[in-house]
Amino acid sequence: MAQQESMDILAFQQQFSTNEACRDHLFRIRWPEGLACPVCGGKDFYKITTRNIYECKCGRQVSLTAGTIMHGSHTPLTKWFWAVYLAAHDKRGVSALRLQKEIRVSYPTAWLMLHKIRHAMGERDSRYLLAGIVETDETYVGGSKKGGKRGRGTGKTPVQAAVSLNREGHPQYVKMGMLDDITSRSIRDFAKRNIEEGSVIKSDNYRSYIHAFDNRAYSHEPERFEVKENPEHLKWLHRIVGNVKVFILGTYHGLGNKHLQAYLDEFCFRINRRKFTGQLFNRLLNACTVSSTVTYRELVLPVQT
Repeated sequence: MAQQESMDILAFQQQFSTNEACRDHLFRIRWPEGLACPVCGGKDFYKITTRNIYECKCGRQVSLTAGTIMHGSHTPLTKWFWAVYLAAHDKRGVSALRLQKEIRVSYPTAWLMLHKIRHAMGERDSRYLLAGIVETDETYVGGSKKGGKRGRGTGKTPVQAAVSLNREGHPQYVKMGMLDDITSRSIRDFAKRNIEEGSVIKSDNYRSYIHAFDNRAYSHEPERFEVKENPEHLKWLHRIVGNVKVFILGTYHGLGNKHLQAYLDEFCFRINRRKFTGQLFNRLLNACTVSSTVTYRELVLPVQT
C-alpha cells in the first residue's frame, strides 16, 4: 500500500466538515488514477451529486458508494466518516451507544454501521497469513455458569490466538479465531487459515497441539508451560490475550458467541496497524471501499447450526 497522508483529529474535522468534501475524498480513495468507464473506458464524467452518481458521456452511470459498506445507506457521508475515524483510532473500541450519541443517529443505525466496519476489518486482515516464528495458544472468552471450570474444560467460548514475532522476538501481527472446540482438527484448521506453511510454531505441549502439528506443514516447537519456571514462554501472546479480554469486557461488557468473531477482528485490525497511527482513518476507509457488506437482517438472524 502506498504511503498515506497522516491525519489527526483537527485535520479530520477541518477536511471533512461537508458531504461534498467526503465525496471528493472517497473518490480519490476509490479511484486514485481517476475513474474509467467500465463500458467505453472513457474518463470524462459529470457528477450527479444528489445521488452520488458519476455519468459517462456514453450514458453509463457509476455509483460512488457501490461496492462499499456505505452503499444503500441513508446516513450522510460525514457521519460515516466520523464512524470510521472513531473505530480506527480508539483502541478501547467504540460502542454503538457511544456512536449513537457522537454522530446523532438511532441506536440500530449506529450498531449496524459498526458491524459493517468490523466486517471490513475482518475481510482486510483475512488477506494475509502469519509467517516466520508464530506463538499460538487458546484462550476462553465470555461468561460461564456459576461454579464452572476455568481454563480447558470451561463453558466459555474457546478462541485461538496467534502472534508472529520479528527477529528480535517482538510481536508483529496477530490473528484470532473462534473454535468449536480445542481438538487437534480445530486447531489445525485455524492454522491453515491463518499461518503460512513452513512457519515455526511455538506452543505448550497440550496433546491437541502435538497432534495438530504432527505433519510437515509446520516446524512445531512445543514446550512445557510453567509460569514460575519460564515466565518468558509465550510472553507476548499472553499479554495480547490479556489485552483483548480487557477490550471486550471494558467496552462491550461481555459478548455472546454470535458476533464475537467480529470484535476479535476489530481488535486485531487495530493492533496490526499500531505503527500507522496517523494513517488509520485512510487505511480503514480504504478497507471499507473494497469490502463486501452485511445487512441488519443477516446480523440479527439466528445462527444456523
